[in-house]
Amino acid sequence: MSKIGLFFGPLKGSVHRVAEKVKTALGEQNVEMISVNDASAADLEKFDQIIFGISTVGKETWDSNYSNTDWSKFFPNISKVDYSGKTVAIFGLGDHVTYSSHFVNAIGVLAKELLKNGATIVGEVDPSGYEFDESEAVMEGKFIGLPIDEDFEPELTDERVANWVNTLKPAFGL
Repeated sequence: MSKIGLFFGPLKGSVHRVAEKVKTALGEQNVEMISVNDASAADLEKFDQIIFGISTVGKETWDSNYSNTDWSKFFPNISKVDYSGKTVAIFGLGDHVTYSSHFVNAIGVLAKELLKNGATIVGEVDPSGYEFDESEAVMEGKFIGLPIDEDFEPELTDERVANWVNTLKPAFGL
């Protein structure tokens, strides 16, 4: 079995900590973690199974010319890859209090680009356990990936990751 590529960013923060939890839950031997800061389209092409870990930094950042984050540098690589035949999952961090109108929007922004390029996305999450006003990550009534709020709900992270990973394991052949 080939490894799952877990592409995450930024390095050394909440997304990195959650990525470590996902890796542990899937079995460390099954996952190769790659910081998006160091990754390229060629790195994405090596994997048939991919997990992305991303954070939503606020609508004003997405709408600005600010391009100094790991993901803003890496994001153009997403559209360079054909994801046909690849199984992809996304988790995203967001703040449901301060950004309740843009909660985990980065999951949705990333998912739309992946879907345009043929990805099969797994790991949808029912939004009923979350408080928020709007999110680009909600598609057809479900989050297209796993939302995590380390700012205001860190006590829920371990359970949410464990439940999500259990839904991923069959899709990833584990």
